[in-house]
Amino acid sequence: MKLKRRNFFLELLIGIIAIYLIVLIFLFFFQRNLMYHPNENNYSGDNLEVNIEKISIQTTDNINLLGWFYNKNLKKYKTIVYFHGNAGKLENRIHKLNHYKDLNVNFLIIAWRGFSGNKGKPSEKGLYKDGASAIKWLKDKGLKEEDIIIYGESLGTGIAIEITQNKNFAGLILETPFTSMIEAAKNFYPYIPVGLILKDKYENNKKIKNINVPILVMHGEADQIVPFWMGKKIFNLASEPKYSYFTKYDDHMMEYNDKLVLALKSFLDSLN
Repeated sequence: MKLKRRNFFLELLIGIIAIYLIVLIFLFFFQRNLMYHPNENNYSGDNLEVNIEKISIQTTDNINLLGWFYNKNLKKYKTIVYFHGNAGKLENRIHKLNHYKDLNVNFLIIAWRGFSGNKGKPSEKGLYKDGASAIKWLKDKGLKEEDIIIYGESLGTGIAIEITQNKNFAGLILETPFTSMIEAAKNFYPYIPVGLILKDKYENNKKIKNINVPILVMHGEADQIVPFWMGKKIFNLASEPKYSYFTKYDDHMMEYNDKLVLALKSFLDSLN
């Protein structure tokens, strides 16, 4: 009887280990499908109220990226380069971009490889190339780093911080930033050794110290995707001058209301 019970628990343990290993293998091979969601649609039906030019930007590995360029006055105003998050199309940011018509700023927003009909598959290294290509496109139009403000939204904060470190851009805006993808993933998969299997790590907490331009960090305490403490930590690690827009009730998709737009306007004004 004891032998049968021992065999039962041994088989049970082997079964649990086998299932765990299968889960690890699945996560390793399909992790980018879990991280990047180009077909997710968070917002729809918004009408674009700014006159944009649809452009194509070629990366160093020959992928053409869709971009929207809003030229209010390149010589007079600074230009925001907007790096969006891990889900959706450019159209899902229209409700934000519409506010820029009331700000003294130009903007360029690009869609990542694999998003908005672009070819290629998203990855950390690939998105860094995409971001760098957007900056080069603006420099080819005669802009200098001091004319450009980098804006990162959620996952886009990883590219924004990577691009901005050790550079002389006019400023950096981080909306719902995370410390690292490892820590963010642990929040959803606490029993998985994400540090061992994760391919795209986006280590913002290690890079933020290399940024010496004015920073605005925006985050909501009710964020269910990226915990608020991550945004607060990024803010604490950042060098001066730094500014924050922290709210009590905003979830991961922050509400672009009058208060947030005012915080943006105040930051932009401080850069002039």
